[in-house]
Amino acid sequence: MITLDDISKKGRVAVAMSGGVDSSVSAALLVEAGYDVVGITLQLYDYGEIMAKKGACCAGQDIYDARNVADRLGFPHYVLDYESVFKQSVMEDFADSYMRGETPIPCVRCNQKVKFRDLLSTAKDLGAECLVTGHYVRRLQTNRGAEMHRAVDASKDQSYFLFTTTREQLNFLRFPLGSMTKAETRSHAKRFNLQVAEKPDSQDICFVPNGNYAQVVEKLRPGALDPGEIVHYATGEVLGHHEGIINYTIGQRRGLGIAHPDPLFVIALDAPLKKVLVGPKEALSKKILYAKEVNLLVDTYHFEQGKKCTIKIRSSQEPLAATIFLKNDIAAEVHLDTPEFGVAYGQACVFYEGDKVLGGGWLTRN
Repeated sequence: MITLDDISKKGRVAVAMSGGVDSSVSAALLVEAGYDVVGITLQLYDYGEIMAKKGACCAGQDIYDARNVADRLGFPHYVLDYESVFKQSVMEDFADSYMRGETPIPCVRCNQKVKFRDLLSTAKDLGAECLVTGHYVRRLQTNRGAEMHRAVDASKDQSYFLFTTTREQLNFLRFPLGSMTKAETRSHAKRFNLQVAEKPDSQDICFVPNGNYAQVVEKLRPGALDPGEIVHYATGEVLGHHEGIINYTIGQRRGLGIAHPDPLFVIALDAPLKKVLVGPKEALSKKILYAKEVNLLVDTYHFEQGKKCTIKIRSSQEPLAATIFLKNDIAAEVHLDTPEFGVAYGQACVFYEGDKVLGGGWLTRN
């Protein structure tokens, strides 16, 4: 039977319910353990636009599924309208980032600006002693405070997407699935006879129908698909033309629509001039990265002489050896032991010491 650190038996806990199997099982396990469970679901965008889209979170069907789970397990469930907050804090930021030639991660912004800020506040207003989510990440309580660690199931670990979690928020959060595999979670769902037991995991970005990012950005920012030139980064030679820089990402090789005797990759995106800069693979090599809006889950003194650790700049990659140098409270230089290729600005750079999450920031040009 599952228990939560420092939470009184039969104490009230709020569960962030997306309508998926993970949050539903989290709620079921807590009901089974005797906690006073309250479910909270955020409505993030218009039902009509997403009812037909499978694999999205916080959609109309998902809200219906979350309510059904709450009814079956016998605990209250609240749906909060956060459409305007989500549009401003996540969707608008997503569009602006693409317009700057970056590759954003709106799921992180959603956790940072909506779920772990406003949802956490609502949980406290409801008298909850903690907010529980279905994320695959571990929270370990130590004599130095709460620490975030990678999930036991490495293939499902979501710590990369939670690097913006503050230490204060981590004190209030709980992640009961962090020590489970996905197979174990689904087994629990079947044991509780939940109708979401076989529900597929959410895929892609929830507000992007059919994975067409460009279409969404164009809708939010008319002119995003303005044409421009594809230029060799070293010679300035115009090799072709494009229909919007938002259709390209750093490191991209296929689908450039140009003819050249050598393999060429997207090296940079010049948003003001609407240019896609291409070049050979070696031009993508970077040994020093820059991170902004740095959030640390450990004390800054760990970084005073440079902190040897590992980093991830993509959620699915193997960790890279690096040394972190803080420039100030919110900026850092990341010195890689070996060069990395295809670094996209706007992505996350998450710092690890073993399985422990030290913090992270957003990759920027300098």
